Amino acid sequence: MMEDSPLVAAAPVLVPMPAERPYTYAVPAGMRVVPGSIVRVPLGPRQVAGIVWDGAVEKVDARKLRPIEQVFDCPPIDRAMRRFVDWLAQYTLSAPGMVARMLLRAPEAFDPEPWIEGLQRTLAMPDRMTDARMRVLDTAEGGLAWTRSGLAHAAGVSSTVIDGLKAQGVFETVMIPPRPVVAAPDPDYARPSLMSDQSDAAAMLRANVAAGAFGVTLLDGVTGSGKTEVYFEAVAAALDRGSQVLILLPEIALTHAFLERFQERFGAKPAEWHSDLPPRMRERVWRQVAEGNVRVVAGARSALFLPFKELGLIVVDEEHDPAYKQEDRVFYNARDMAVVRGHIGGFPVVLASATPSVESRVNAQQGRYGRAVLSGRFAEAALPALKTIDMRRAPPARGGFLSPVLLGHMRQTLERKEQSLLFLNRRGYAPLTLCRVCGHRFGCPVCSAWLVEHRFRGQLVCHHCGHNEKRPEACPECGTLDHLVACGPGVERIAEEVVTHFPDARTIVLSSDLMGGVRRLRLELEAIAKGEADIVIGTQLVAKGHNFPDMTLVGVVDADLGLANGDPRAAERTFQLLSQVTGRAGRTGKKSLGLLQTFQPDHPVMLAIVSGDAEAFYEREIAERERAALPPFGRLAGVIVSAVTRAEAEGHARGLRRAAPEATDLFVLGPAEAPLSLLGGRHRFRLLIQGEKRADMQGFIRAMLANGPKQRGSVRVQVDIDPQSFL
Repeated sequence: MMEDSPLVAAAPVLVPMPAERPYTYAVPAGMRVVPGSIVRVPLGPRQVAGIVWDGAVEKVDARKLRPIEQVFDCPPIDRAMRRFVDWLAQYTLSAPGMVARMLLRAPEAFDPEPWIEGLQRTLAMPDRMTDARMRVLDTAEGGLAWTRSGLAHAAGVSSTVIDGLKAQGVFETVMIPPRPVVAAPDPDYARPSLMSDQSDAAAMLRANVAAGAFGVTLLDGVTGSGKTEVYFEAVAAALDRGSQVLILLPEIALTHAFLERFQERFGAKPAEWHSDLPPRMRERVWRQVAEGNVRVVAGARSALFLPFKELGLIVVDEEHDPAYKQEDRVFYNARDMAVVRGHIGGFPVVLASATPSVESRVNAQQGRYGRAVLSGRFAEAALPALKTIDMRRAPPARGGFLSPVLLGHMRQTLERKEQSLLFLNRRGYAPLTLCRVCGHRFGCPVCSAWLVEHRFRGQLVCHHCGHNEKRPEACPECGTLDHLVACGPGVERIAEEVVTHFPDARTIVLSSDLMGGVRRLRLELEAIAKGEADIVIGTQLVAKGHNFPDMTLVGVVDADLGLANGDPRAAERTFQLLSQVTGRAGRTGKKSLGLLQTFQPDHPVMLAIVSGDAEAFYEREIAERERAALPPFGRLAGVIVSAVTRAEAEGHARGLRRAAPEATDLFVLGPAEAPLSLLGGRHRFRLLIQGEKRADMQGFIRAMLANGPKQRGSVRVQVDIDPQSFL
């Protein structure tokens, strides 16, 4: 029966589908469920896992109710997490069932892990003693239980030696509980020696954790200032209090280096959670988090939906990173939802960044967040000297993309046996391929995007939908051979140019679409850190969190790239990305230089980066946002309508616009064809809703959707509250 309701024979169950409310199921006699119980229920012809939810059950004829089939032997989802699911669904205008689905992504974890057969020492002695047997008995002293293979490995013997001892009764069979996925971290394992400003910031974070109440602290420190070591002190304080900790990271590629740093501090690695984790490990992590056996998780944004038993701290590293925004099914920003999770759970949240988001800076200025500032690099290492290269005055050679000024500094860096990094936020060889004879451009057949040439793989690829095709020898339009030309550079093309200038240098290209995936990427990053590369060419992957001791030169190939669009966050993102990239240089104290190739050296973003005056940039950007009533001083929401035909998408979008309610504090822009007007074979139109900060955005959109045309045919409507992308 439902908890505190012994006479109720029905329960509301939230199932992982686009359900706006829980469904009612009968509770069979003798079955006990409580809010949060994970159960198996029939849904149409299928059996699905669901969560017993809060609230009253619907009045349904008992004869029509289908029964709950099974209650899983699993800790219930706690009240704080259930409230979080409801809050997120309401805020993002998502179906609660789809939010619950993110909680239930490890179905094999709902049953307990099986115990393992092991061996334990008895009082019996073997009939004769050998060196191998003596080693086994010495290893097994103390009465601990061992697995057969574990004991053999520890004693340095073959498994047949163990079998012989067991046959003589020297060992007996016992059942061992499943081993933890990671060892328990020790807060006192390696206490760091912190500089004065680090000590002040760490003391502030420890005090917040000790208070055991909700609060948000922005840890704002220049690149290389030791932010990780500082928030590790908050992690240690939370562990001392008996709390679990979640550390969110924006990229899987960052995880390996982070795990090593964590182990150096706490003597054990945290559990990982990301899409590259094998399914069996995901299930074990999920289960052990729910049981409280895993104390710290380092993961991607989806780790926010792990069923923590005793969560007491969330750290969001690189809090400004756009990767925290999910734009599939349920649209949410993990940074903002981490703050909500902390508020509901009543525990502190730390947001860390060298280039905080404008939203977080404003929250700190207005007193909603605390702020701890680290203004100097660890061990007083100097920040790199930063300069612009005016490409109008120092252009590259014909057919090239690297200025002679940058090439000269690269040559000097090589002579000093130090490393250079060239940054270009474009994957592949070239962003556009066309025919020199007829002008044919290679576009994606199902998206309004050009195909990107990946010369290493011999393919043309769409970076939006994944479509790929072999690069042809002849133009498919006019049939001319050997007249296809690559327009513009990607990292592969820059690598080709680098090899031409520096044929003896060890060159590595880093990109998220490397053959070999995450494993190869980690190996490449390790090689760079060990000094096994001279020149590194990479996309934004290289901008985040890496520590390359020998890197003293960073060259940004196209610093203007992020400024050439209508995104209201374009200046902020360019400033953040370029600051992070140039911050890879000189982290161990060597004299370093950052060079930005630009056609706009007088742009405010370039001036702010080169001068090192981040405060002036934030002051200007915040003033512009306030003047335009853009977030965080106003509210934005996007409504994306897509359909198989353009007419369907446009007609439905116009119908929604006509259905918008009258409001003085909100207005609708559009519909307009989305910049990426065709994606995956679907035509797209966007409505943008802008309003005052305290406007009821969700109520407005809910009314517009309710009063507008019903979704029919191929029409699909997606709502994006607080959009980060305007494609």
